[in-house]
Amino acid sequence: MRYVLLLHLLLIAILVAGCVSSGTELIPVDKLPTRQPSTTVSFPATDIASRDPTSTTPSTLATRTPSITPEADIVITTNTTTPPPTLSPDAWMSMPVMPYVSDRVVEIYQKGLELGNNPRGFSKVGDCGSTPAWFLGNFDLNPKYYSLGEYQYLEPIIQEFQGSFERTSLAAKSGFNASSIFAPIWANREFCQPGESPLACEYRNHKPMFAFITLGTNDIWHPEEFEPQMRKIIETSIENGVIPILSTKADNLEGDHYINATIAKLAVEYEIPLWNFWLAVQPLPNHGLQKDGAHLTWGPTKFDDPEALQTAWTIRNLTALQALDAVWQEASSP
Repeated sequence: MRYVLLLHLLLIAILVAGCVSSGTELIPVDKLPTRQPSTTVSFPATDIASRDPTSTTPSTLATRTPSITPEADIVITTNTTTPPPTLSPDAWMSMPVMPYVSDRVVEIYQKGLELGNNPRGFSKVGDCGSTPAWFLGNFDLNPKYYSLGEYQYLEPIIQEFQGSFERTSLAAKSGFNASSIFAPIWANREFCQPGESPLACEYRNHKPMFAFITLGTNDIWHPEEFEPQMRKIIETSIENGVIPILSTKADNLEGDHYINATIAKLAVEYEIPLWNFWLAVQPLPNHGLQKDGAHLTWGPTKFDDPEALQTAWTIRNLTALQALDAVWQEASSP
Protein backbone atom coordinates (compact mmCIF):
# COMPACT_ATOMS: atom_id res chain seq x y z
CA MET A 1 0.00 0.00 0.00
CA ARG A 2 2.83 2.38 0.87
CA TYR A 3 4.54 1.59 -2.45
CA VAL A 4 1.33 2.31 -4.41
CA LEU A 5 0.84 5.60 -2.58
CA LEU A 6 4.42 6.67 -3.32
CA LEU A 7 3.96 5.75 -6.98
CA HIS A 8 0.79 7.84 -7.15
CA LEU A 9 2.55 10.81 -5.60
CA LEU A 10 5.52 10.42 -7.97
CA LEU A 11 3.35 10.50 -11.08
CA ILE A 12 1.33 13.46 -9.83
CA ALA A 13 4.55 15.37 -9.12
CA ILE A 14 5.84 14.63 -12.61
CA LEU A 15 2.56 15.65 -14.25
CA VAL A 16 2.53 18.95 -12.37
CA ALA A 17 6.23 19.60 -12.98
CA GLY A 18 5.71 19.49 -16.73
CA CYS A 19 3.57 22.62 -16.52
CA VAL A 20 6.15 24.63 -14.59
CA SER A 21 9.21 24.78 -16.78
CA SER A 22 9.31 24.29 -20.52
CA GLY A 23 13.09 24.06 -20.63
CA THR A 24 13.57 21.31 -18.05
CA GLU A 25 13.97 17.70 -19.14
CA LEU A 26 11.65 15.52 -17.10
CA ILE A 27 12.51 12.26 -15.41
CA PRO A 28 11.00 9.33 -17.35
CA VAL A 29 8.34 7.30 -15.58
CA ASP A 30 9.32 3.64 -15.53
CA LYS A 31 6.13 2.24 -14.07
CA LEU A 32 2.66 3.51 -14.77
CA PRO A 33 -0.79 2.03 -14.17
CA THR A 34 -1.82 0.30 -17.38
CA ARG A 35 -4.87 -1.32 -18.88
CA GLN A 36 -4.63 -4.21 -21.29
CA PRO A 37 -2.81 -2.65 -24.30
CA SER A 38 -4.50 -2.86 -27.67
CA THR A 39 -2.90 -3.62 -31.00
CA THR A 40 -1.14 -0.59 -32.40
CA VAL A 41 -2.39 0.82 -35.67
CA SER A 42 -0.12 2.44 -38.23
CA PHE A 43 -1.41 5.01 -40.67
CA PRO A 44 -0.01 7.66 -43.02
CA ALA A 45 0.77 11.05 -41.50
CA THR A 46 -1.97 13.64 -41.96
CA ASP A 47 -1.04 17.15 -42.99
CA ILE A 48 -2.04 19.99 -40.70
CA ALA A 49 -5.04 21.70 -42.28
CA SER A 50 -4.20 24.89 -44.13
CA ARG A 51 -5.90 27.29 -46.50
CA ASP A 52 -4.92 29.85 -49.08
CA PRO A 53 -4.36 33.02 -47.00
CA THR A 54 -5.72 35.15 -49.83
CA SER A 55 -8.95 33.22 -50.11
CA THR A 56 -12.16 34.96 -49.09
CA THR A 57 -14.28 31.82 -49.15
CA PRO A 58 -15.42 30.16 -45.93
CA SER A 59 -13.09 27.60 -44.40
CA THR A 60 -13.40 24.18 -45.99
CA LEU A 61 -12.65 22.71 -42.58
CA ALA A 62 -16.13 23.50 -41.33
CA THR A 63 -18.27 21.86 -43.98
CA ARG A 64 -21.12 19.72 -42.70
CA THR A 65 -19.73 16.48 -44.03
CA PRO A 66 -19.63 13.66 -41.48
CA SER A 67 -16.05 13.09 -40.35
CA ILE A 68 -16.52 9.32 -40.04
CA THR A 69 -17.00 7.93 -43.50
CA PRO A 70 -15.83 4.28 -43.52
CA GLU A 71 -18.93 2.20 -42.86
CA ALA A 72 -16.80 -0.52 -41.29
CA ASP A 73 -15.83 1.86 -38.50
CA ILE A 74 -19.39 2.42 -37.31
CA VAL A 75 -21.63 -0.17 -35.74
CA ILE A 76 -25.31 0.69 -36.17
CA THR A 77 -27.83 -1.18 -34.04
CA THR A 78 -31.35 -1.35 -35.44
CA ASN A 79 -33.76 -0.45 -32.68
CA THR A 80 -37.02 1.44 -32.44
CA THR A 81 -35.38 3.98 -30.10
CA THR A 82 -32.74 4.80 -32.74
CA PRO A 83 -29.60 4.66 -30.57
CA PRO A 84 -26.60 6.79 -31.54
CA PRO A 85 -23.87 5.26 -33.75
CA THR A 86 -21.13 3.40 -31.89
CA LEU A 87 -17.50 3.67 -32.94
CA SER A 88 -15.39 0.58 -33.37
CA PRO A 89 -12.48 0.59 -30.86
CA ASP A 90 -9.82 2.10 -33.13
CA ALA A 91 -12.02 4.25 -35.40
CA TRP A 92 -11.07 7.43 -33.53
CA MET A 93 -7.48 7.08 -34.76
CA SER A 94 -8.51 7.96 -38.30
CA MET A 95 -10.98 10.71 -37.42
CA PRO A 96 -9.68 14.03 -38.82
CA VAL A 97 -7.82 16.62 -36.80
CA MET A 98 -10.40 19.29 -37.59
CA PRO A 99 -13.90 18.90 -36.15
CA TYR A 100 -17.10 18.09 -37.96
CA VAL A 101 -19.81 20.68 -37.20
CA SER A 102 -23.28 19.18 -36.99
CA ASP A 103 -26.71 20.79 -36.99
CA ARG A 104 -26.79 20.01 -33.28
CA VAL A 105 -23.89 22.42 -32.78
CA VAL A 106 -25.83 25.17 -34.52
CA GLU A 107 -28.76 24.50 -32.19
CA ILE A 108 -26.49 24.84 -29.14
CA TYR A 109 -25.16 28.11 -30.54
CA GLN A 110 -28.68 29.49 -30.91
CA LYS A 111 -29.48 28.39 -27.37
CA GLY A 112 -26.36 30.17 -26.15
CA LEU A 113 -27.52 33.38 -27.79
CA GLU A 114 -30.92 33.04 -26.11
CA LEU A 115 -29.22 32.58 -22.73
CA GLY A 116 -27.09 35.67 -23.24
CA ASN A 117 -23.75 33.93 -23.79
CA ASN A 118 -20.96 35.92 -25.38
CA PRO A 119 -20.62 34.80 -29.03
CA ARG A 120 -17.08 36.18 -28.96
CA GLY A 121 -15.99 34.28 -25.87
CA PHE A 122 -14.59 30.82 -25.17
CA SER A 123 -13.46 29.00 -22.04
CA LYS A 124 -10.83 26.38 -21.32
CA VAL A 125 -11.69 23.34 -19.21
CA GLY A 126 -8.72 21.20 -18.27
CA ASP A 127 -5.50 20.82 -16.31
CA CYS A 128 -2.34 22.96 -16.30
CA GLY A 129 -2.05 22.41 -20.05
CA SER A 130 -5.10 24.63 -20.44
CA THR A 131 -3.64 27.63 -18.62
CA PRO A 132 -2.76 30.74 -20.68
CA ALA A 133 1.01 30.38 -20.29
CA TRP A 134 0.82 27.15 -22.27
CA PHE A 135 -2.39 27.22 -24.26
CA LEU A 136 -3.39 30.04 -26.65
CA GLY A 137 -2.44 32.85 -24.26
CA ASN A 138 -0.02 34.54 -26.67
CA PHE A 139 -2.83 35.52 -29.03
CA ASP A 140 -4.02 38.15 -26.57
CA LEU A 141 -0.53 39.64 -26.35
CA ASN A 142 1.46 41.85 -28.68
CA PRO A 143 1.84 40.25 -32.15
CA LYS A 144 5.55 39.86 -31.46
CA TYR A 145 4.61 36.89 -29.26
CA TYR A 146 3.23 34.91 -32.19
CA SER A 147 3.58 34.67 -35.96
CA LEU A 148 1.03 33.10 -38.29
CA GLY A 149 3.20 32.54 -41.35
CA GLU A 150 1.07 30.96 -44.07
CA TYR A 151 -1.89 30.87 -41.68
CA GLN A 152 -2.74 34.56 -41.94
CA TYR A 153 -6.38 33.61 -42.48
CA LEU A 154 -6.50 32.93 -38.73
CA GLU A 155 -5.99 36.59 -37.80
CA PRO A 156 -9.77 37.35 -37.89
CA ILE A 157 -10.49 34.59 -35.34
CA ILE A 158 -7.77 36.01 -33.10
CA GLN A 159 -9.37 39.44 -33.26
CA GLU A 160 -12.88 38.00 -32.81
CA PHE A 161 -12.03 36.30 -29.52
CA GLN A 162 -9.71 38.88 -27.95
CA GLY A 163 -9.88 38.60 -24.17
CA SER A 164 -10.49 34.85 -24.01
CA PHE A 165 -7.01 33.67 -25.01
CA GLU A 166 -5.04 34.97 -22.03
CA ARG A 167 -7.91 34.78 -19.55
CA THR A 168 -7.29 32.35 -16.67
CA SER A 169 -10.20 29.94 -16.64
CA LEU A 170 -11.84 29.06 -13.34
CA ALA A 171 -12.18 25.49 -14.66
CA ALA A 172 -8.53 24.91 -15.61
CA LYS A 173 -5.94 24.12 -12.98
CA SER A 174 -2.85 22.00 -12.47
CA GLY A 175 -3.82 18.46 -11.52
CA PHE A 176 -7.44 18.73 -12.65
CA ASN A 177 -9.18 15.64 -13.99
CA ALA A 178 -12.76 15.12 -15.13
CA SER A 179 -13.97 14.70 -11.56
CA SER A 180 -12.23 17.83 -10.25
CA ILE A 181 -14.34 19.97 -12.56
CA PHE A 182 -17.37 19.24 -10.35
CA ALA A 183 -15.68 19.43 -6.93
CA PRO A 184 -16.60 22.68 -5.13
CA ILE A 185 -13.50 22.29 -2.97
CA TRP A 186 -11.39 23.19 -6.02
CA ALA A 187 -13.44 26.25 -6.94
CA ASN A 188 -11.85 29.68 -6.71
CA ARG A 189 -13.38 31.23 -3.60
CA GLU A 190 -12.77 34.74 -4.87
CA PHE A 191 -15.12 34.31 -7.82
CA CYS A 192 -17.24 31.25 -7.05
CA GLN A 193 -20.31 30.91 -4.88
CA PRO A 194 -20.48 28.50 -1.91
CA GLY A 195 -21.01 24.96 -3.16
CA GLU A 196 -20.42 25.94 -6.79
CA SER A 197 -18.26 23.70 -8.96
CA PRO A 198 -15.35 25.07 -11.01
CA LEU A 199 -17.26 24.35 -14.24
CA ALA A 200 -20.48 26.06 -13.13
CA CYS A 201 -18.45 28.97 -11.78
CA GLU A 202 -16.56 29.41 -15.04
CA TYR A 203 -19.70 29.33 -17.17
CA ARG A 204 -21.53 31.74 -14.86
CA ASN A 205 -18.70 34.25 -14.76
CA HIS A 206 -17.52 34.15 -18.36
CA LYS A 207 -20.72 33.18 -20.23
CA PRO A 208 -18.78 31.65 -23.12
CA MET A 209 -20.23 30.37 -26.36
CA PHE A 210 -17.49 27.74 -26.81
CA ALA A 211 -15.33 25.66 -24.47
CA PHE A 212 -12.21 23.60 -25.14
CA ILE A 213 -12.50 20.42 -23.07
CA THR A 214 -8.93 19.13 -22.71
CA LEU A 215 -8.95 16.43 -20.04
CA GLY A 216 -7.77 12.86 -19.68
CA THR A 217 -4.08 12.78 -18.76
CA ASN A 218 -4.82 13.01 -15.03
CA ASP A 219 -7.67 10.49 -15.27
CA ILE A 220 -5.47 7.42 -15.64
CA TRP A 221 -5.78 6.36 -11.99
CA HIS A 222 -9.56 5.97 -12.16
CA PRO A 223 -10.39 5.52 -15.86
CA GLU A 224 -13.77 4.00 -14.99
CA GLU A 225 -14.87 7.42 -13.72
CA PHE A 226 -13.84 9.27 -16.86
CA GLU A 227 -16.81 8.55 -19.13
CA PRO A 228 -19.60 9.40 -16.65
CA GLN A 229 -17.83 12.60 -15.63
CA MET A 230 -17.25 13.60 -19.24
CA ARG A 231 -20.93 13.05 -19.94
CA LYS A 232 -21.74 15.45 -17.10
CA ILE A 233 -19.32 18.03 -18.54
CA ILE A 234 -20.87 17.73 -22.00
CA GLU A 235 -24.45 17.85 -20.75
CA THR A 236 -23.74 20.75 -18.39
CA SER A 237 -22.15 22.64 -21.27
CA ILE A 238 -25.08 22.04 -23.59
CA GLU A 239 -27.59 23.01 -20.89
CA ASN A 240 -25.71 26.30 -20.53
CA GLY A 241 -25.67 26.94 -24.29
CA VAL A 242 -21.92 26.30 -24.49
CA ILE A 243 -20.52 24.33 -27.44
CA PRO A 244 -17.99 21.84 -26.04
CA ILE A 245 -15.02 21.20 -28.32
CA LEU A 246 -13.58 17.87 -27.18
CA SER A 247 -9.87 17.22 -27.61
CA THR A 248 -8.04 13.91 -27.69
CA LYS A 249 -4.74 13.80 -25.81
CA ALA A 250 -1.28 13.05 -27.15
CA ASP A 251 -0.26 10.51 -24.49
CA ASN A 252 -1.35 6.95 -23.82
CA LEU A 253 -0.52 6.64 -20.13
CA GLU A 254 -3.43 4.25 -19.59
CA GLY A 255 -1.88 1.82 -22.08
CA ASP A 256 -4.80 1.06 -24.39
CA HIS A 257 -5.98 4.50 -25.59
CA TYR A 258 -9.20 3.99 -23.64
CA ILE A 259 -9.56 7.68 -22.80
CA ASN A 260 -9.16 8.94 -26.37
CA ALA A 261 -11.57 6.28 -27.63
CA THR A 262 -14.09 7.43 -25.02
CA ILE A 263 -13.68 11.09 -25.97
CA ALA A 264 -14.32 10.30 -29.64
CA LYS A 265 -17.28 8.07 -28.81
CA LEU A 266 -18.92 10.83 -26.80
CA ALA A 267 -18.29 13.40 -29.53
CA VAL A 268 -20.10 11.20 -32.03
CA GLU A 269 -22.92 10.34 -29.63
CA TYR A 270 -23.63 13.96 -28.64
CA GLU A 271 -22.89 15.30 -32.16
CA ILE A 272 -20.37 17.81 -30.87
CA PRO A 273 -16.98 18.87 -32.30
CA LEU A 274 -13.96 16.59 -31.91
CA TRP A 275 -10.50 18.13 -32.29
CA ASN A 276 -8.32 15.05 -32.81
CA PHE A 277 -5.09 16.49 -31.44
CA TRP A 278 -3.63 13.00 -31.04
CA LEU A 279 -3.61 12.56 -34.81
CA ALA A 280 -1.99 15.98 -35.34
CA VAL A 281 1.11 15.04 -33.31
CA GLN A 282 1.65 11.58 -34.76
CA PRO A 283 4.08 12.81 -37.48
CA LEU A 284 6.21 14.69 -34.90
CA PRO A 285 9.41 13.33 -33.32
CA ASN A 286 8.39 10.89 -30.55
CA HIS A 287 4.78 11.82 -31.43
CA GLY A 288 5.27 15.19 -29.73
CA LEU A 289 5.98 13.73 -26.29
CA GLN A 290 8.86 14.27 -23.91
CA LYS A 291 10.77 11.28 -22.51
CA ASP A 292 8.24 10.76 -19.72
CA GLY A 293 5.58 9.94 -22.31
CA ALA A 294 3.20 12.42 -20.71
CA HIS A 295 4.25 15.99 -21.44
CA LEU A 296 4.36 17.75 -24.79
CA THR A 297 7.52 18.98 -26.44
CA TRP A 298 7.75 22.75 -26.16
CA GLY A 299 7.95 25.25 -28.99
CA PRO A 300 7.07 28.93 -29.48
CA THR A 301 3.87 30.13 -31.12
CA LYS A 302 5.66 30.67 -34.42
CA PHE A 303 3.84 29.04 -37.30
CA ASP A 304 6.51 30.20 -39.78
CA ASP A 305 9.32 28.41 -37.91
CA PRO A 306 9.99 24.89 -39.31
CA GLU A 307 11.67 23.79 -36.09
CA ALA A 308 8.79 25.03 -33.95
CA LEU A 309 6.35 23.12 -36.17
CA GLN A 310 8.12 19.94 -35.10
CA THR A 311 7.01 20.49 -31.49
CA ALA A 312 3.70 19.52 -29.96
CA TRP A 313 2.96 22.82 -28.20
CA THR A 314 3.26 24.77 -31.43
CA ILE A 315 1.03 22.30 -33.24
CA ARG A 316 -1.43 22.33 -30.34
CA ASN A 317 -1.85 26.10 -30.47
CA LEU A 318 -2.11 26.07 -34.25
CA THR A 319 -4.69 23.30 -34.53
CA ALA A 320 -6.70 24.65 -31.59
CA LEU A 321 -6.97 28.01 -33.33
CA GLN A 322 -8.00 26.26 -36.54
CA ALA A 323 -10.59 24.18 -34.70
CA LEU A 324 -12.08 27.27 -33.05
CA ASP A 325 -12.18 29.01 -36.43
CA ALA A 326 -13.91 26.04 -38.08
CA VAL A 327 -16.57 25.62 -35.39
CA TRP A 328 -17.19 29.37 -35.03
CA GLN A 329 -17.58 29.95 -38.78
CA GLU A 330 -20.08 27.14 -39.23
CA ALA A 331 -22.04 27.54 -36.00
CA SER A 332 -22.49 31.28 -36.45
CA SER A 333 -23.49 31.08 -40.12
CA PRO A 334 -27.11 32.05 -40.88
